[in-house]
Amino acid sequence: MTRETLERKMSELLDEVLLLGSMVEQATLQAVRALKDHNLAASEEVYKADQQINEKRFELEERTLVLIATQQPMASDLRSLAAVLDVASELERMGDYAKGIGRINMNLGTESRLKIPPELMQMAEISVDMLHRALEAFVTRDAESASQIPAEDDKVDALFNSINNEILRQMSAEPDSIAHINHLLWACHNLERMADRVTNICERTIFVATGKMAEFDSSDDEQRLRVTNS
Repeated sequence: MTRETLERKMSELLDEVLLLGSMVEQATLQAVRALKDHNLAASEEVYKADQQINEKRFELEERTLVLIATQQPMASDLRSLAAVLDVASELERMGDYAKGIGRINMNLGTESRLKIPPELMQMAEISVDMLHRALEAFVTRDAESASQIPAEDDKVDALFNSINNEILRQMSAEPDSIAHINHLLWACHNLERMADRVTNICERTIFVATGKMAEFDSSDDEQRLRVTNS
């Protein structure tokens, strides 16, 4: 395989990463909207569509491993190919979070009149926007953009804390609804974890682009980037 062909196939892999990311973004927003609207049919669609996300992830892995096994990629190529495997895994787990939110809504059932706080949709929209921009930075090796995106995780955390406080208030006021309210807490937790995984993608992007390990730490309510030589 010529260098030109290898680069073309690697570019095709990145296009597939973007496609997988788009599937996850759509599933996340649909899952949260379905929960907000108590739409069980939409939740079931999200639950079933997770199989497609899983299949796309494994397809990406297989194609990446074939390139590694059959070609002689340089060190920078190997770094990129390993990153594709890592990002595909992160995206598959995010798809699991969307599936989990769908399952939560189905468990609550049509009889649930649980009030869904508006902050939940805000969490989903911010997380999806972070993911979209993180994947764009990944495919373009934009380390600068990747280093800025994780700071927005603070917004997701703030919304999570706000919802958590409201949930605790509801539990005190409506002890008979604790089981249902606890489901809502898990949905919030899934979105909070999604934003954390976006940060992982940003760290991987910086490594691919610069060859340096990056780790984002939250300290004193500020995101700090710690970079070490690889």
